[in-house]
Amino acid sequence: MAEVVLKNLEKIYPAQDTKKKKGRNAPAEKSTNLQITEAGVVAVQQLNIDIKDREFVVLVGPSGCGKSTTLRMIAGLEDITAGELYIDGKLMNDAAPKDRDIAMVFQSYALYPHMTVYDNMAFSLRMRKVPDEKDPGKTRKLSEEEIRAKVTQAAEILGITEYLDRKPKALSGGQRQRVAIGRAIVRSPKVFLMDEPLSNLDAKLRNQMRAELIKLRERVDGTFVYVTHDQTEAMTLGDRIVIMKDGFIQQIGTPQEVFDHPANLFVASFIGVPQMNFFDAGLKAAENGYTVSVAGAEIAVSPALNEKLRAASAPAGPVTLGIRPEHIALCYAGTPNAITGRVDVSEMMGSSVHVHATVDGTDVVMVLQTMDIAEEFHGSFKSGMDITFNFNSASIHLFSKETGDNLI
Repeated sequence: MAEVVLKNLEKIYPAQDTKKKKGRNAPAEKSTNLQITEAGVVAVQQLNIDIKDREFVVLVGPSGCGKSTTLRMIAGLEDITAGELYIDGKLMNDAAPKDRDIAMVFQSYALYPHMTVYDNMAFSLRMRKVPDEKDPGKTRKLSEEEIRAKVTQAAEILGITEYLDRKPKALSGGQRQRVAIGRAIVRSPKVFLMDEPLSNLDAKLRNQMRAELIKLRERVDGTFVYVTHDQTEAMTLGDRIVIMKDGFIQQIGTPQEVFDHPANLFVASFIGVPQMNFFDAGLKAAENGYTVSVAGAEIAVSPALNEKLRAASAPAGPVTLGIRPEHIALCYAGTPNAITGRVDVSEMMGSSVHVHATVDGTDVVMVLQTMDIAEEFHGSFKSGMDITFNFNSASIHLFSKETGDNLI
């Protein structure tokens, strides 16, 4: 199949209002989340990704971060302002979309309403020309038998064989999305590009289609580049995920790496549901190791984190402490170095309880497994009551107050 390499890609949209133009090195315009320079609006910059053959890479981030623009540059639907794009080792900056051997699945399905499912999937094959084995140097169109074989195989993979004679209006949202994916599969492209294909589906169908995509990538040869704003999709689908913000890559890694070791405050807050809790804290250095003071408690840093802090020569001073809701545990009042807060609201989720509390003016969310909660706490998380908790120091994250980067 194909490796996709993006080297220092940049995309600038020319500014429309000359009054707002600024020098290339001027500070970013604060009214938007993207930089505005003399050349225009910088949508993507300094983008470097090496996507391996048959890898499933997910671009994820908030609206306006540049993920769809990046996908469109790979597809050839947007011109590349600067940098280089390679597909299967060939420079593709100026190649037409039809010459890139890619297939794209859109958010809006883009099915022809007057055609049957079969004809929708066969349409691109009827337009396509392939090398003629009998007459080298010439091309030919696929025969109807070849087209039927490809469409039938894709329909069987996606479980839509029984719908081949129907028109799109007779299909559900999930079935239409399968047809859109099938139309891409029949071409056997080197690279599949998917631009938020599940965002138009309801929650149940989205979960179902997410599982279908996981099965699909095992049965289809190809490199996948998938765009979404939904971090759940990113975490469940991707071999690696690329977190973007304001046109820059914030972190690239496997879902577990990004969850366990977020590069900065943005990644830490974006990945994880509910999002990570943050406290103003103080990092103290002593001969026997680092400690962290937070909300009146003094927490000794774990040996593993202590080594990392020493290796990074982390200075003592104000820091932001992060702890995931799942890593907080209840404890009894009077427990050494415990933190006390006041419950605002609790949400019973069945297997867990989400407790929202306030600690010294800071909002805190705890995810407590019901089977781990002492019986006396069952059903007792009432608004206004005091709650005492602590957490394992091995689970904390420490971020620089100045840069927001993870210190460990």
